[in-house]
Amino acid sequence: QSTWGGFTSDIVSASQLVEIVSVKILNMSGRSYNDELKFIEKVSKNAWRIKKGFVANMNVEGMFYVNERLEQLMFDELKQHCRTGGFGGFLPGIKQIGNVAALPGIIHRSIGLPDIHSGYGFAIGNMAAFDVDDEKSVVSPGGVGFDINCGVRLLRTNLSERDINPIKEQLVQSLFDHIPVGVGSKGVIPMNARDLEEALEMGMDWSLREGYAWAEDKEHCEEYGRMLQADSSKVSARAKKRGLPQLGTLGAGNHYGEIQVVDEIYNPQAAKKMGIDFTGQVCVMIHCGSRGFGHQVATDALVAMERAMKRDNIEVNDRQLACARINSPEGQDYLKGMACAANFAWVNRSSMTFLTRQAFAKAFNQSPDDLDMQVIYDVSHNIAKMEEHMVDGKLKTLLVHRKGATRAFGPHHPLIPVDYQLTGQPVLIGGTMGTCSYVLTGTEQGMQETFGTTCHGAGRALSRAKSRRKLEWAQVLEKLSQQGISIRVASPKLVQEEAPESYKNVTDVVDTCHAVGISKKCIKLRPIGVIKG
Repeated sequence: QSTWGGFTSDIVSASQLVEIVSVKILNMSGRSYNDELKFIEKVSKNAWRIKKGFVANMNVEGMFYVNERLEQLMFDELKQHCRTGGFGGFLPGIKQIGNVAALPGIIHRSIGLPDIHSGYGFAIGNMAAFDVDDEKSVVSPGGVGFDINCGVRLLRTNLSERDINPIKEQLVQSLFDHIPVGVGSKGVIPMNARDLEEALEMGMDWSLREGYAWAEDKEHCEEYGRMLQADSSKVSARAKKRGLPQLGTLGAGNHYGEIQVVDEIYNPQAAKKMGIDFTGQVCVMIHCGSRGFGHQVATDALVAMERAMKRDNIEVNDRQLACARINSPEGQDYLKGMACAANFAWVNRSSMTFLTRQAFAKAFNQSPDDLDMQVIYDVSHNIAKMEEHMVDGKLKTLLVHRKGATRAFGPHHPLIPVDYQLTGQPVLIGGTMGTCSYVLTGTEQGMQETFGTTCHGAGRALSRAKSRRKLEWAQVLEKLSQQGISIRVASPKLVQEEAPESYKNVTDVVDTCHAVGISKKCIKLRPIGVIKG
């Protein structure tokens, strides 16, 4: 005889048992969907405030930016979470914004950008800043992500779409042949263990010394392509072993190399400063990160930080938010190791820039210099960095975590290149496979509201598993072909994971950032050729 929730019987059917347990779980999880909504307030057309109390121990409020279409996705995710009692899958993005707001030392707000979706610990599309002067402040690998310094680089050319069209297929094939892609791909840039140690600490200075980069490339790169606090002795032998064969490779997942053409110019003055003179001008976008090296650095740090949390009595709402005091040995070791992974990613993108220039030079029988293949900019969207910002009228040093979020410094900021002092920093927003990408510029309003942070891309709407169930890879490739997009893929059967239908609409994301003023639209780019892992 059994008793379940007041129901007593000799036999409980499986369906009755599931129903009763589900009710119990819902009661255990706390509030209903309508109760949750009482903590979420719309403060403007595209901005929502998350009040303290939405999750336990919030030190600051949360804020997220969405338009009407993106809003629906956010709240549907929360509704589903309440319906299942919080069991199964990632926490919804809104809950993760709240949990980050409960971390020790956080200031201002925990901010969700329009492309926000569930991630490990932090949501992807989440920014949080921590006061370095507060001894309780923490650094969390979940606020950076496993692919440290995953980012985007944009090259311009002086070619037009008309120049490309006659040899488009050969050019895309040449790019695919030059740049190693796919899971387990190995680099073609000669490198031994000593070279790797130097590259980890020197970043793009190593690429420049070895002849894989131009001096101008460094000028047009966030942090000038080198984080100075990098210390390769803080990186495990396993991470180095994983990273050594992968330098100069694109990898798989949502990483890509794209030949794009300028589709629209919204700000001609800013575009001209970037060397973009006309619609139809050809550019190349490279989206990749630190490969298995960064993943291992993050994994190693999470193990060390779980021990540090017990020692220092740090409590968090979600164990995926494992963290350490910024000034603790574990916190400093992670920041030094993370800087190595960031440098690895910049050397990686520089190596692929070198290979891209070679492919174009071979196709057009001209030097990359003659083709004006300059780097417009290179930005990271998975990183934590020490920055100075105004907080309540005082200049403070903050550790700013940007996960699936891009730095977007406004005009006249000392850390952006002299070319862009009047326009604001270029912000590169990669679209999904077959959809448009954007170049935005940073704003003064963004400096005040989000510590100079904006979106990073489209943001997933479907999980990878759901994408594989709902979409057919052959149909995805056929659709791209009908759009006039040449594509080369190392793993065609995984292509549906990256189909446009798997993501939010990147234009909705960009338009929301533009509307709230945290970045401004400058250029729209349309893909004509794609290489993927």
